[in-house]
Amino acid sequence: MKYKLLFSLLIIILGSCTSRKYSKNNRQIEKQATKSNPDYTAYSTLSYIDAFKTVAIEEMNLYGIPASIILAQGILESGSGNSSLAKYANNHFGVKCTSDWKGKGYYKDDDQQNDCFRVYKDARESYKDHSEFLKRKRYSFLFELDKNDYVNWAHGLKQAGYATNPQYPNLLINLINKYKLHQYDSPETEREKILREDRVFTEINENIPLEKQKFKPVDVPDAKKIIAGAETSKNNSTGSVTGKKFHTVQSGDTLFNISKRYNLTVDELKALNNLFDVGIKIGQQLQVVK
Repeated sequence: MKYKLLFSLLIIILGSCTSRKYSKNNRQIEKQATKSNPDYTAYSTLSYIDAFKTVAIEEMNLYGIPASIILAQGILESGSGNSSLAKYANNHFGVKCTSDWKGKGYYKDDDQQNDCFRVYKDARESYKDHSEFLKRKRYSFLFELDKNDYVNWAHGLKQAGYATNPQYPNLLINLINKYKLHQYDSPETEREKILREDRVFTEINENIPLEKQKFKPVDVPDAKKIIAGAETSKNNSTGSVTGKKFHTVQSGDTLFNISKRYNLTVDELKALNNLFDVGIKIGQQLQVVK
């Protein structure tokens, strides 16, 4: 009993020392951040969007992640840029330290006590690292989606394990609709999509050997299941889902993503509807079953 008590006291003392170490580390980072930006002004959600929409669009055009998704995640994860993690560590997406992270860490209780979060030199670096973070095998299926397909991206992020909150997709979609973040998304031609996918998947494949060292391996979701699952949550934004005869074109739809949704080729979809080009209109009814 005596030895158990001593062991327990030792654990408490060591834990206390560790906590003091992390607190001291955080105070240094906070002091430096305050010195660098002594006139810090809190963001409103609208001013946050205005401040970061440009970098979100840049990342969308580079990798195909919808700008609306990037902005919605930033708003949600950082409290519109006002969380302590965003204010002091310039970390707007809650990205944690990994074994290869060479930068500073900011410590907060999250999944575990004193989880280490990455510290960036500025918010722009956080946005860029967010894209790099998603270029992993577990998220790879998302890059097959169109870069303005924010509904499927929202559901896919949850499916791939980005967040544990079961309402995460709805939270993102509601933010996008409330602040009209989809206005910053843009479509891409089928050729542009193919070229972008080739480039991004080459980078993802190059990173896979390093992922085993940095991240716990996970099963990769099936992109078709994500798309089918997300369709049921669009709340009448489409007139049908897989198994029905017609699809009602909505904002952001292209022949490419519609064809993938219903397991058709673009040529088959065009032939079913006597289309001679790739132009479709919102509200248009397209036959999707042969």
